[in-house]
Amino acid sequence: MTTPGGVPRASAQTDRPRRRYAPRLPPAERREQLLDAAYAVLGRLELHELSMEAVAQEAGVGKPVLYTVFKTRAELVAALLDREQQRGLEQVAQTLPTDLMGADPVVAASATVESFVGVALENPTRWRLILAAPDRAPGEYREALGNSRASVFDQAEALVRMGIALQPRLAGIDSALLTNSLLTIAEMLGRLAVNDPGEYPRERIEGFVDAVVRLLVGPVE
Repeated sequence: MTTPGGVPRASAQTDRPRRRYAPRLPPAERREQLLDAAYAVLGRLELHELSMEAVAQEAGVGKPVLYTVFKTRAELVAALLDREQQRGLEQVAQTLPTDLMGADPVVAASATVESFVGVALENPTRWRLILAAPDRAPGEYREALGNSRASVFDQAEALVRMGIALQPRLAGIDSALLTNSLLTIAEMLGRLAVNDPGEYPRERIEGFVDAVVRLLVGPVE
């Protein structure tokens, strides 16, 4: 048998380009591959611009493969936010000092804020997601983010109390309010750094932190 063009039908089927299939991966590896692809796409786009088609193309798979792992865009976004929030929390924990003995607590506090900004700049995509979680983000994610902040707050307040005990000039300061202030400033500066690095480069932010410290406590010796 021949096709209307006179080409043998079997030959026409043989010459047709074969569909490319993504190599098989274990479910856990496939899930991470797709989350990595979504993360890469968000390095170029905003969260509301993320599409399943863009993620599939970035991962080099067909959309059916993507939909076998994440049934909806909302499910994909929720998984990505959760993963990056967990990784961000680990990064923040690493910036907090563990002992203030022998260190000026004010210097330690300003250094911690600067370290946090540095962490945010090292992973701007992650911290844009964390620091600017939109109202459209899943409620479970916003709740988890709040719980994580509470965990960081507890760790930071313990250090603040230690610093107050070590420095007579800090006596009488409300440790909870001071801790909240430090975290809020760090988050605000991190948000500016990752969203508008041209206007707020790291050097400008570090200079601001240093100036505030000097304004509040005088020159640090």
